[in-house]
Order: sequence, then C-alpha cells, then structure tokens
Amino acid sequence: MAQSQPVAVTQTAKRGVKEAVPAAAEGRKILGSEDWWATFIGLGIVVLGFVIWAFGGTFNVFAAKIPSWGNWAFLFNGGDVTKNGVTTHAAGLIQRLPNIIALFALFAVVFGVAAYFLRLKVQAFLGGFLALFVLSFIVNVFSSSKFASSYNLEAPLVALVIGLLLGNLINLERFFGGALRTELFVKVGIVLLGATLPFTTIVKAGPVAFLQATFIAVSTFLVIYFAATRLFGLDKRFAATLGAGGSICGVSAGIAVGSAVKSRKEHVSAVISIVVVWAIISIFLLTALGKAFGLPDGVAGAWVGTSEFADAAGVTAASSFGEQGIAAFTLMKVVGRDIFIGVWCLILAFIAVTYWDRQDQIKEAKAEGRDPATLPKQKLDVAQIWHRFPKFVIGFFIASIFLTIVIAVAGTAASGGVTSDLITPIKELRTWAFTFTFLSIGLTTRFGQLSSLGWKPAAAFSIGAIVNIILGFILSAVILPGFWANIPVA
Repeated sequence: MAQSQPVAVTQTAKRGVKEAVPAAAEGRKILGSEDWWATFIGLGIVVLGFVIWAFGGTFNVFAAKIPSWGNWAFLFNGGDVTKNGVTTHAAGLIQRLPNIIALFALFAVVFGVAAYFLRLKVQAFLGGFLALFVLSFIVNVFSSSKFASSYNLEAPLVALVIGLLLGNLINLERFFGGALRTELFVKVGIVLLGATLPFTTIVKAGPVAFLQATFIAVSTFLVIYFAATRLFGLDKRFAATLGAGGSICGVSAGIAVGSAVKSRKEHVSAVISIVVVWAIISIFLLTALGKAFGLPDGVAGAWVGTSEFADAAGVTAASSFGEQGIAAFTLMKVVGRDIFIGVWCLILAFIAVTYWDRQDQIKEAKAEGRDPATLPKQKLDVAQIWHRFPKFVIGFFIASIFLTIVIAVAGTAASGGVTSDLITPIKELRTWAFTFTFLSIGLTTRFGQLSSLGWKPAAAFSIGAIVNIILGFILSAVILPGFWANIPVA
C-alpha cells in the first residue's frame, strides 16, 4: 500500500507514472509525503481526543453520528428509542448540528494543513473538501434510514455506487479541487482504526495473519508472474509489477515495485488501471459471497483482507461485516500484507539488478562486440526498504499501543468512560474518513478509459486474482474459521 494517490485511475493515468513512479522514492521528504501526513493526522486526532478526555471532557463533541431514522420528523428532531428494555433519547440532526460543524472544522484544518505542505491549492482543496463532506453527509443520512438498513445498504457501498455513477456520468474531478485524496483518507482511517483495535489482539493474531498473507502473496505473485511471462510472453519487469499489484497491496505495490525494477511507465499505468478494476469488482463479489455463504463477520473480514488488492476497496467491503470484519481485514491486510512492501521491493530490485539488468547488459555488450566480463557490477541500495515502507502502518501500531496503555492505566472502573468518551468518537471519525475514501474511489474511476489496455496483462492478472480469492477463502473459511470468527474488538 504505498506513498502516492493509487486508486484513482484518471488522476494517475493523466499524470502518468512519470510522476507516480518517482513519488515512491521521495518518501524521505517527510513534509511532502502523503503517507507521513496520514500518520500525523491520525495520531494527532487520537492525541487530541485523549487530551480532551484526560481533562474531563468528551471527544463526542466531534462525533456527528446520524441517528437511525424512519421518518423526517425523527431525523431532524430525534426522539425516544427503546433497546433491550432501556429507553434513551436520540438527538436529531438539529441538535447534532454543532457536532457536524465541529467535525467539518476539525477535518478541514488537518487536511488543509496537509494540502499546504503537499503543494496543493489550499483554497481550491477546502472548497472541494466541503463538497465532499456534504456528499458524505448525505450518504450517511441515507444509510442511517430504516429503508437502507432493511436492504443492507451500508454507507461504504452507497458511497461507492454514488461516486461511480457521478464520476462516470459527469467529470467532477476539477470541481473537487484536488480534494479526492483516496490514499490520504484511507490511511488516516486505518491509523484511527489502530486506536480501536487492542494491541493485545494484534500480538495474538499478527503471526497468523502474517503467515497467511505470506502464503497468499507468494502464491499469487508466482501465478501472475508465470502466467504473464510463460503464457502471454510479457516483459519480466512488467510481469513482476503485475504480480506485486495482485499479491501485496494493489496499486501502491505496483508503483513501488515498478520503480524498484525500473518497469516502463506505461506498464505501471496499465497495472494501476487493472488493479482498480479488479478491486472494485472484488468489493461487490466478496461482499455478496460473504453474505451468501453466511460467513461470520471475522471470517469474511479475513477473506477480504487476504483477497482484496487495495486498502480503500478492502475497507469498503470489510465495512459490510461490522467491527469484527474490519478488525480481521486490518490484521490481514495491514499487519499481514502492507508491511511486506519494503521487503518485496528489495527482493525484486535485487533480482532486477543482479539478473535482469545483467542479462540486458550482456546482450547489449555482445551486440556491440564488447567483452561482457568487463561490465561493472551494480550495487543495491538496501535503504529502499525504509523508503518503500508504508509509514502509516507505524501510526496504526502507535495508536493501538497508546490506547491499549490508556485503557490499562485507567483501570476497569474507568474503562467504560474511555470507551464512550474516547474510543467510540474515534470510531465515528474513522467512519467519516472511510466515507471520504469510498466517494473518492468512485468519483475518480473512469471505466471508459480502460479499454485500451490490451487483454494479455488483464488476463494474467485475472488468473492470479481468481487463485487469490479461492486460496483466501480456503484459508479463512475452511482452515482457520474458528480463529478469525473470534477476533476481539474494542
């Protein structure tokens, strides 16, 4: 999952990999890195919430949760709700208006600061973000209705469908002024997710997630690579980039590995487009199959984490399976797969430098009548493991450790207050960040621009994707269902 704007087909295709590939190597420029800013924003929100709670306040001031409603009067004015024999008053939108404004102000400030350092036009960005926030608000209002609940129309899928419809009927990207930052939003959401996932759970489940992810990643990569090279005769570097996109972490892996092995720019662009198409297909496919098979939430989330190709798309699908589904997805995708990107870049760069480049140099030397033995040896920069490493993963772990310590220090008596005044509001902010993500995916995806890719790379990738989905199901739902069904959440 890497350090650029990966999911948007049009943005990446328009800018081309001319800009996308070098971006992976510029992670050392901290204030110019979207990856680092996602970490700063996510952790900053967690710390702000903790400070407010520590001084006796509640972070709920920023929680703009929309009440479940069945009529307009209840939506705007609220009313009494009885659950498990207990009657409480649910505030309507009018009472929650200050919270909604406070939430927008918080997000506008943190994302606006990030936009400034990312060299975006801040005024245009904020205008576009306001439009995105309003659209997200409408999505959340609709998804909170009893009508939407009766048809399982969760906010993630609603946001994605609305985004795809608007994005493919009308080109709205310019209207949003650069505010459709898919990767920034999803990474912030994942860092916030760390604050709601106990570190003890990560410690217990991490090794299993890592082993499952490793098996899937290696298997899928080899299937795509050999299908691309042996069946369809594609270039080795192109095949490696395709394999990385389908096995590690989607577009980001394709960009990072494409840079590491020096794949051609048009090849990386093709990988980006293919991953986006398959990621969107998988959202609906995995969600539908998970519900049709009646899989437990944790098992379905693990399957999504094993078989989705992009974090943003995976979160969309996993959100359909509740908190446990999101927790299992995160363990599989973030802990199991995303942290692997630096290692894969090193391995494939080593192969490219010592073998593929060497073969090309030998062929060139022979063609020019030179002795191949006189060719200089090339060195590999091991430091690229750090440069390629997704920094938001660090924020995810820090947030998890921090909140786990807070709960432990607070003790049993105060743990309820920590949950209601700190963790629950953070979950609400996380939901909004993911809604921004889903809308951005849809609004930046153009299906009409995907027909010029050619069928061979798409076929090679599709073979690997099908193998990935089947293996992911076997591991998650057949071999380890008891483990994933019992993943605890905060």
